[in-house]
Amino acid sequence: EEKGAEEERPRESDSNILDISSNYPRECLTSKYFWIFLDKHISIQRHLADLEKLADLREGEFSTAASRNTDLYERKPCPLCPEEKFKACYSHKLHRHLQNLHWKVSVEFEGYRMCICHLSCRPVKPNLVGDQTLSKMGAHYHCIICSATIVRRTDMIGHINRHVNKGETESRFITVVKESATDVQVLPNHSTPQKTDSYFNPKMKLNRQLIFCALAVLAGERKPIECLDAFGATGIMGLQWAKHLRSSVKVTINDCNENSVSMIKENCHLNKMKVKLNIREQDNNETVGNGEENSDTIEVTKMDANVVMHLRSFDFIHLDPFGTSVNYLDSAFRNVRNLGIVSLTSTDISSLYAKAQHVTQRHYGCNIVRTEYYKELAARTVIAAVTRAAARCNKGIEVLLAVALEHFVLVVVRVLRGPTPADDSARKVRYLIHCQWCEERVFQKEGNMMEENPYQQLPCDCHGSMPGKTAVLLGPLWSGALFNTGFLRRMLLEAVQYGLDEAQPLLKTLICESECTTPKHFSTHSPGDENKQEECGVYIRTPNTSVESYLVHGKRKSEEVLRGIAKRQRAEHSTEHPPFYYNIHRHSIKGMNMPKLNKFLNYLSEAGYRVSRTHFDPMGVRTNAPLAEFKTVLMEYSTPTYVGAQAEGPVHLPGDIQVGEEVPAAAAIKVEEAELAEDDQSGVSAAVFTQPYPTHCAAD
Repeated sequence: EEKGAEEERPRESDSNILDISSNYPRECLTSKYFWIFLDKHISIQRHLADLEKLADLREGEFSTAASRNTDLYERKPCPLCPEEKFKACYSHKLHRHLQNLHWKVSVEFEGYRMCICHLSCRPVKPNLVGDQTLSKMGAHYHCIICSATIVRRTDMIGHINRHVNKGETESRFITVVKESATDVQVLPNHSTPQKTDSYFNPKMKLNRQLIFCALAVLAGERKPIECLDAFGATGIMGLQWAKHLRSSVKVTINDCNENSVSMIKENCHLNKMKVKLNIREQDNNETVGNGEENSDTIEVTKMDANVVMHLRSFDFIHLDPFGTSVNYLDSAFRNVRNLGIVSLTSTDISSLYAKAQHVTQRHYGCNIVRTEYYKELAARTVIAAVTRAAARCNKGIEVLLAVALEHFVLVVVRVLRGPTPADDSARKVRYLIHCQWCEERVFQKEGNMMEENPYQQLPCDCHGSMPGKTAVLLGPLWSGALFNTGFLRRMLLEAVQYGLDEAQPLLKTLICESECTTPKHFSTHSPGDENKQEECGVYIRTPNTSVESYLVHGKRKSEEVLRGIAKRQRAEHSTEHPPFYYNIHRHSIKGMNMPKLNKFLNYLSEAGYRVSRTHFDPMGVRTNAPLAEFKTVLMEYSTPTYVGAQAEGPVHLPGDIQVGEEVPAAAAIKVEEAELAEDDQSGVSAAVFTQPYPTHCAAD
């Protein structure tokens, strides 16, 4: 009788498995994947309330085994934790425990949550030989598909993803993300390129908006245009182009990963877009013939990016690979049409921002060091590589936009076909002389003749006053302009028209930076109001906007007119914005309070210099003033640290001294050094009062 009672008693391992056949639909019972849900562990539930119901089921067992104390009887144990780990408690405390320690760290799949389990479950994971290994299990998850026990949450997500990729379940572990009225499905770990097949980074939303504005401006010049997203991933960028620009563009989305291509097709159907496949897949039923093309059709290809750019010509090409894009520049400029646009996003910021200088030398053939203007240095490094790639194809470039932020470097250029524009662009790639003491910088003069003393090109006199070699040669870098004002104004108009709020403040800053002026009020009028457009300068046809002069009623000008435009551009080269910028904190004076940045911009402007803020550095000042004059104005309008009540402005000696002896001494030194700086244009006297530089720069 005792043996029979033991056989009828349920096994401890079976108590963690629920029978859901009575609650599941009949069509699922007949499915070949019913075994997935038949042996579902108790840690796999649909709702948080289901876990609390399990606590009510275990309450009866707990009350019979424990004493009959009424206070203990009202408490409930956790269904996923042993008694020695979490003691029985009241309902409100149990609810918080289940929600914070089990539900929030769960893994979701098809409406089910695989919660973390602390029970002493038998491990179900084969070793290298194939046998089941027995070990002490801590916190773990139970797979809803194969019942495997996995410890880490990230490993559990990858485990489920492998089941999906192998086709072992009809379910898809996906999440729908919406951006700019476009829905896309993403896989787990979508923000990590190494762990997912379809990469999607929400932080790149601003980058996508800037590229969309550039494409919208090009679509207004000629219709229709053929555009290519060479690295589609989820296809969100190409879907946004087709959904908002409609018949103005013919979108092609390419990716070499088969899973990414499948997801791009699903995202096209999710946004009610038709899919046109390449020639190899014309036997598929989803293929759209040439006669059936419309504004809601997107072409999806599965090729290497270099192959698809060699096969066809495009008006707009965007490159966004994982890392550097130099491997795709030759094929991009090989077939891009005249006056087309090539945009590239570089995410290898460790090499571009001088953290891995040997990688920069390997990929870009450029020597750089960490400077105060390292972000603009990165943008000019990328443009120099783009210029050399375009020149190899007898094409020149005009830089329309260059943005360097925390996560990426975006460069947008217009392609000018012909050997003359190629030579003009190649001549703008020069070396930069950088002083490691005061961080003054200047581009080398044109020509191939060696100078007897290259330090004479620097405005500073650090080589004469400091021991050793004080300067370093950086480059080759792009020495031309980084922005086209007319193109940026049209991008701002498109951003306002399509409601791209994140891109508007940045575009306004870029316009001020391209004109080298202080911030002002921007007015945007409709395209039909020509007079108001020309008055406010928002839309188009300014003398320095060569992009608009290239087209006359939709036709390209002759070679003679293009040469005339190039001459006019060279004549207006002096009006371009000054290269690089100074950080006001980097050159602050020790023991002095700096003026506010906007007031300091006004002070420099009153001194007769062009000045503006820059998006590269929130505390940076782009100006054509040399560093010595920059420090002189900064010292003139700074106040001593201990005179807090004194207003910002020039420092004068007080007539009645009652504060102490140190105050007039500091003020006298300040005025004396200000007079010295006016007499000594080299800036050595002003450099003595700057903050100390890093030890590695002093050692060099």
